[in-house]
Amino acid sequence: MPPSQKRARRYDPARTRTAVLAQFAHVREAVRTLTPEQLALPTRLGDWTVRELAVHLTMALSGVTRNLELPEPAAAGPGLTPVQWPFATADRAAGIADDTRRLALDRPDLDALYEEVAARFEELVPGAGDERLLTTRVGVMRLADFLVTRTVELVVHTDDLNEAAGLDIPYDRQALAACTRLLADALAEKAPGGSVEVRIPPFAVVQCVPGPKHTRGTPPNVVETDPLTWIRLATGRTEWARELDRAKVAAGGERADLAALLPLMA
Repeated sequence: MPPSQKRARRYDPARTRTAVLAQFAHVREAVRTLTPEQLALPTRLGDWTVRELAVHLTMALSGVTRNLELPEPAAAGPGLTPVQWPFATADRAAGIADDTRRLALDRPDLDALYEEVAARFEELVPGAGDERLLTTRVGVMRLADFLVTRTVELVVHTDDLNEAAGLDIPYDRQALAACTRLLADALAEKAPGGSVEVRIPPFAVVQCVPGPKHTRGTPPNVVETDPLTWIRLATGRTEWARELDRAKVAAGGERADLAALLPLMA
């Protein structure tokens, strides 16, 4: 997959950090209300129960603090960027699942786990520099960049939790925006070009897919959808044809079929 030549999107580190904590707080409040029956429910994530999913959500933050507690790796090139991150996660899925199951067995008190994880994050992250390098599961990343990927983890799995347990956990606007934009940029990275305009109002517009580049007027190939539908498509929670049938995706033009490019991560 050739890298795109577009300038990388910039994210405000302070706003990203605030968004991560806000979304985690929304999840924590909901997890506190779950009954034993709800915790035992299945999810759309293989054989994970709701309880295992709730435990996994804490790893979005603990992955940051755990790496901050390790020695900073030596700089070796630019490191992994946020837009490259979605394509680097699949090979680590089995290890992440094993770690989640172990943590679920070791920590029966979910509220205590959430409290501990949030407190450690608030203790360590604000004092660390944005350029601090972390040795993540998928490669070396800047702290500021890794925090952007945490919005994806939290928003995607909040949606999983809502679906599995029949909840209505809210989405922090900044977290939802960052997640949407990162996954939109990942599409443009996977299929660089300018023949298709993908609109995900109110957060993102990207051009992608090789072919004639649009320069003015109404683009000949346009895809438009809402943020949550886009996130579900990009992460394999739903399928292109299904969302077209449900009119959750509008696609016009001979090049506006993105089915072969999705999901970006699963």
